[in-house]
Amino acid sequence: MTAPNATVRPTDAAHLDESDPELPTELLNLPWIDPHNHAHTLSWEDRERYALSGCRSMMMVSSGYHWTPYKPVEASDIRFLWDDAINRRRAIERNHFFEAKLGLGVHTGVRIENPDELLTAMDDYCALDEVVAVGETGVVPSQHVERWDVDEQQAVVEAQMALADDHDLPVLLHTPNTTPDAKREYRDDLGVTPGYEKNAGLGTEPVLDGDNPALEAVKRDVEAAADAGLDEERVVASHADANNTEYLMTETDCYLSYTIGHSWLVGVDAADVANAIDEYGADRIMIDTDCANVLRTDPYAVKRAIFELYRYGIDVDDIRTVVYENPRDVFGLAE
Repeated sequence: MTAPNATVRPTDAAHLDESDPELPTELLNLPWIDPHNHAHTLSWEDRERYALSGCRSMMMVSSGYHWTPYKPVEASDIRFLWDDAINRRRAIERNHFFEAKLGLGVHTGVRIENPDELLTAMDDYCALDEVVAVGETGVVPSQHVERWDVDEQQAVVEAQMALADDHDLPVLLHTPNTTPDAKREYRDDLGVTPGYEKNAGLGTEPVLDGDNPALEAVKRDVEAAADAGLDEERVVASHADANNTEYLMTETDCYLSYTIGHSWLVGVDAADVANAIDEYGADRIMIDTDCANVLRTDPYAVKRAIFELYRYGIDVDDIRTVVYENPRDVFGLAE
């Protein structure tokens, strides 16, 4: 028996002819993993937002050259960042109830004075239980303050990949993005990108030329992995985008992680992830936030993407594969 209409006049429901969809309420409680952030640099409240939105585990990457107060950067500056993350990790777990592991690496976004000193020290760091990956690292087309020769960069990346292979660890790549064109340029005297505390005027002339230096950098990373003897299945290319997806998916066995925590900057969002799943399947795709205290980012980004992926037509099983199972299996998180 149909319930009587209690409203004064007919509502929308009286004109609808389709049945209500069966909504997957399991998405409300679906656990997820963030395989790339710098959450140890965030506020207490931002880390709480991860917990409130269902983050089960995360990998905090401590190789952030942006936070070193000195340029050029010395090995001791990077060691300080590594040690700071290690020192704070357990307190973060106790405060927020998610698992927090670490990625340690030599980022090539700024030239480091004595990288061999770091590479020697990394062997002991990689043996720590809390370290689950090497990175983020990878060849980049340009640096801050001082240029770093591209062949020297590649050698440092390859050395880290060899260490990762020795310790049976995956490698997280920093793949350069091709930032979408700005709708309008900011005034010259500011020289900053609102939302990003980076001194853009300190950028050096590129060390990679050609039509597509961002993609060339990724290809050099893949070459470094081969030379180091590291299986491509152990490489996760963070900051995946339209410029590198086809190459990575069709010519390598690497995993791709789409950074959606600052879509305003790199132009990548859940729609791009959905398109990649449609074309290539979910088996080698992840999502990360890359949240950091120098950048306007969103700790809720993955939770929002879970709902957006479903709205875009992605199956619940594929969503779970992307946001939970793939990072769990590759990085050994939430086991």
